Amino acid sequence: MVRYTQASSDNHLEQILELQQQNLPKNLSADELKNEGFLTVEHSFSVLKEMNDECGHIIALDNENVVAYALCMHPKFSESIEVLKPMFHEINLAIGGSQNYMVMGQICVAKSHRGQGVFRKLYETMKEKLPMGMDTIITEVDAKNQRSLNAHLAIGFSELKRYRGDDGKDWVLIVL
Repeated sequence: MVRYTQASSDNHLEQILELQQQNLPKNLSADELKNEGFLTVEHSFSVLKEMNDECGHIIALDNENVVAYALCMHPKFSESIEVLKPMFHEINLAIGGSQNYMVMGQICVAKSHRGQGVFRKLYETMKEKLPMGMDTIITEVDAKNQRSLNAHLAIGFSELKRYRGDDGKDWVLIVL
């Protein structure tokens, strides 16, 4: 049975990084990239831990194994990951100086647990665990990652804006 909670140990964080590695484009076939979705950011243990210390990442555990996660990224980390700096800039342009949001920094469900409602439950748990005063979750999806975009829209996210990043990629900023 899958249990949803916040990451609370180095072991949880290490398992998140293992699952992340399995779903990075460099480790996926062209077919998997198109049909299964993919991750964009490769985190270091130290940044992942620092983010978790601020607001615990949401994880799905099956027999104490991390089978899915949603990373909580407080706006104070806007300068911590180079590839995400443009996203925070676009968020600030779209919503102004409001800081009552949490960024979902990355979401991933193990292939063995896809199509079972895990994705939706990660976000439900994240909303329940948001720090006091935060009432919004914002994230971005690579416009080419149609599987992820469709999954987010299906659970209630709406499009905030589209933009072209410094990397030449098209991004969709979405809000729940």
